Amino acid sequence: MDGLRLRTKGRLDPVDLRTDRPHPARVYDYLLGGKDNFPADRSAAERGLGKAPGLRDLARANRAFLTRVVRAAVEAGVRQFIDLGTGIPTSPNVHEVAGRHTRGARVVYVDNDPIVATHARALLTSAGDTAFLLADLRDTKAVLDAPETRALIDFEEPVALLCVALLHHIPDEAGPGAIVERLIGAVAPGSLLALSHLGADLAPAQAQAISAGAARDGVTLIPRDQRAVSALFTGLDMLAPGLVPVPLWRPDTPVWDDEVARTWIYGGMAAKP
Repeated sequence: MDGLRLRTKGRLDPVDLRTDRPHPARVYDYLLGGKDNFPADRSAAERGLGKAPGLRDLARANRAFLTRVVRAAVEAGVRQFIDLGTGIPTSPNVHEVAGRHTRGARVVYVDNDPIVATHARALLTSAGDTAFLLADLRDTKAVLDAPETRALIDFEEPVALLCVALLHHIPDEAGPGAIVERLIGAVAPGSLLALSHLGADLAPAQAQAISAGAARDGVTLIPRDQRAVSALFTGLDMLAPGLVPVPLWRPDTPVWDDEVARTWIYGGMAAKP
């Protein structure tokens, strides 16, 4: 077990890490070409690539989807963001994308990995309009009531909740739908939910292989079909073009069929009425 010291309110607190075990945020970082990962993460990613060579394309397409939904949220008039499961900082980040299109956007980044916290606090919170919160999505009260959240987010105004490549790490027994419901219940009408989720029915054999491989590495990864992912938007008004493979969600350039075939992850955004 490795040790790390996190700075919290001016002091350094020791944190125990298991860098000998893969973590989704660090595996994702490796797939995106980042360097903030460990041998266990790289090994898990390479095993995944052996089963599904398109995983790296999928990660990049998912990141591009995040950029587009942030831009769309700003265009819809939203200026507040809670990025849940933010992962290792990879430019452009949410506040960078939002800042290109508006002034005064406020962003709270949330992740449960202390290694993510060290990088995020160094790279994402240099401006007064961003904060990082080390918390577990499943404890929605801790996320919503944290001082970092309350200092930046006005819950009387619309908020964009970003759950990008996150909920497929939440098992059914933890109630991903209930988690989303609690988050949506806390935000004002006009708020947005954007999420992406591995699609079990887009590439069934690859999805099953990746899920099984992740389980052997101690990582929860549960692809769900379109019906199950759609259910996460229950009670919300789905925005065009609906729930689709992420390359097809408001693309900036023409999308080829083979690109869609390699990218078996759904994406969508919906508004709270």
